[in-house]
Amino acid sequence: MPALDAAVIFLALTAFFAAFVNGAIGYGFSSLTVPLALVVYTNRILNPAIVLVEVFVNFYVLSINLKGVPSVWKRVFPILLGLLPGIAIGGYALASLQPGWVKFATYTVILPLILLQAAGWRRPIKASWLIGLPFGSMLGVLYSVTTISGPPLAMLFNNQGLVKNEFRAGLALVRVAESTVTAIVYYKLGLFISESASLLYVLIPSVVLGIPLGSFVIRRLDAESFRRICMSFDAWVVGFGLSRVLIELNLMKSPWAYGVMAATMLIDLCLLYTFFTAHKASAKPS
Repeated sequence: MPALDAAVIFLALTAFFAAFVNGAIGYGFSSLTVPLALVVYTNRILNPAIVLVEVFVNFYVLSINLKGVPSVWKRVFPILLGLLPGIAIGGYALASLQPGWVKFATYTVILPLILLQAAGWRRPIKASWLIGLPFGSMLGVLYSVTTISGPPLAMLFNNQGLVKNEFRAGLALVRVAESTVTAIVYYKLGLFISESASLLYVLIPSVVLGIPLGSFVIRRLDAESFRRICMSFDAWVVGFGLSRVLIELNLMKSPWAYGVMAATMLIDLCLLYTFFTAHKASAKPS
């Protein structure tokens, strides 16, 4: 069991909040935990522990959304096939790349995806092999390097017009496949080390407490507003993380590097104002 230092306490609080969000909206554990935890850990230490936890979390989410599986499995099947080569490529990249550059890639890819999702980007997309296979491959690379896949998956399924049960079932199917295959690839590459295993003592209790609490609380909250606030928090954290890693890699000097975080916050505040203005207007009785 890891010593109770500031990094461990920080990880425990982060994982609990992320698990709470995951229980409320069906995804968000890794996309909230990883950007924050990368401030104190590297991907090589953090990812294996996150993936093991996500295997069980995703199977649990799938078990409570089985009713939506028959109507959605044909749509996600091409994505599942595309995942396999992508996860293999991403696993080798994680094992061979310098940790600082892996952090930089994580933040750089995730930030625009979060902002696009926060902006409510919508383009009708028909499920097809032409889209599903390359999307699945790119998703596999992204997940095996970062353990994050929620934002691009949510954006794709929203643009395909999936209803709530189909949305949750589709997410769960893809995430069960990607986390299970990634865990196998990590094992084959020897990425499960003692430092990663010790983080499980922190992550598992946070998940066990956070997910049921999130599922209970969301019944009393406006789910869309809660989801949007969580996206803002995620965007601000990723902006901060990207600013920090720019300094670590000597790509920008402080305080100029924090201009990335400031720009992210400014863009998100504009998007947040637009969202709540439109949400308030739609909530008024006609």
